[in-house]
Amino acid sequence: MWEKQTDNRRDVAITDIDALVPKDHLVRKIEKVMDYEWLYERLERYYCPDKGRPGTDPVVLIKMVLIQHLFGIPSLRQTYERICDTISYRWFLGYSLLDSIPHFATVSYAFCKRFPPELAAEIFEHILNKAINNKMVDSAAVFIDGTHIKASANKKKVQKEQVRKTALIYEEQLRKEVNAEREALGKEPYDDDDSSGGSTVEKAVSTTDPDCGVYHKGEHEKQLAYEAHTACDRHGMVLDVEVTAGNVSDSVAFDAIYDKVINRFDDVQFVVMDAGYKKPWITKKVFEDSCIPVLPYTRAPGTVEGRFRPYEYKYDETSDTITCPQGNTLRHTTTNKEGKRVYRSTPKECRECPFRKTCGASELGQRVIERHIWQEYIDLANAVRKTDRGKQLYALRKETIERVFADAKEKHAMRYTTMRGLAKVETWVRLKFACMNLKKLATWGWNKPLHCRFVYTFFFDHVQNPAFA
Repeated sequence: MWEKQTDNRRDVAITDIDALVPKDHLVRKIEKVMDYEWLYERLERYYCPDKGRPGTDPVVLIKMVLIQHLFGIPSLRQTYERICDTISYRWFLGYSLLDSIPHFATVSYAFCKRFPPELAAEIFEHILNKAINNKMVDSAAVFIDGTHIKASANKKKVQKEQVRKTALIYEEQLRKEVNAEREALGKEPYDDDDSSGGSTVEKAVSTTDPDCGVYHKGEHEKQLAYEAHTACDRHGMVLDVEVTAGNVSDSVAFDAIYDKVINRFDDVQFVVMDAGYKKPWITKKVFEDSCIPVLPYTRAPGTVEGRFRPYEYKYDETSDTITCPQGNTLRHTTTNKEGKRVYRSTPKECRECPFRKTCGASELGQRVIERHIWQEYIDLANAVRKTDRGKQLYALRKETIERVFADAKEKHAMRYTTMRGLAKVETWVRLKFACMNLKKLATWGWNKPLHCRFVYTFFFDHVQNPAFA
């Protein structure tokens, strides 16, 4: 029936480590596309070969960190243990079965003390440039979103502090346009001292990691977190990332990540985002950059069941008035500091209207509607969303940016971080995304020359897929 297996663990075999690594292993694919000479030139100034003990090869230390993020190993300590007993990892480092692996503390010290703080960003840029040079990045459609990363902090150790509000990027431009409208209406303009940048707000600040923020959404448990605001292309290739505290909204962090992408890629046509980015300033900025924002359908604020829908009120740009479903006119009376025009109806007309309750007029018989001075850009974005192209592009979010976040958390251990401090977390996140891009680059370029692979994908996506026709 069966025989007892003999113990062959101590058998001596003459072979080399290269023969023990599968031919299609991921580390072989990465070695085929990566080059490291630029790293030696970049880090040469941080080593003194004529003094002290012989140093560890800096590329080996960087490769150990790449192994950690490529294979989703939670910590450097576990990475060191895995490398010690994994043949393919040793092959990737260029070590034999008997060579001693650098201690994880050496790797940690190198990245914290010796290497320049911008090294992670340079590695990310180097890999992304390789993908661009091999025609693997298609920035015609850019997908932007954010994902939260649980911070290494005790959520019970927080204290309330008065924090100064950060002035919005567009606040000065908005104030100028608001004051111009108020002067045209005979109203006093707002002073610059009234800006939100001069006021404070109470926030919960962690005593363990002050850079993170309290995140609470829906039924999720309140926790301390960071947020990675990310942009990718239709292949899921990460183009850039901006890391902020977890309590910074997507719309506030949009300008930083968007400007980076637009300044680097001059062929962006569509910017696909979720409902968190459906703001007047964002749509205005994207349209003025000759791009088209693709945003979801959202329910207008203030919509109540049983009342007239917002789209039933018709806005006339020529006369700057709004006409209600019953034909009554609402006049532009003022513009508030938030940039919203206030339209009011004539009380006499509303009091005699049989649909006053359906309209939502006040007890005095007056209907008040607010409309942002940049609302026309939102209306344009809504029109784009109703087109076939807009529907197809928005449906691709689940295959691009949402898949990037899912893979990062499930396969590359980005669900929570052990780092503390915004700078360290951003370095950690950039290395994650750099390895994800490297993995795509290595996999796509393994069986065929990279430019041949691009020709096939270009034909499939641009000819057969109408979303990119």
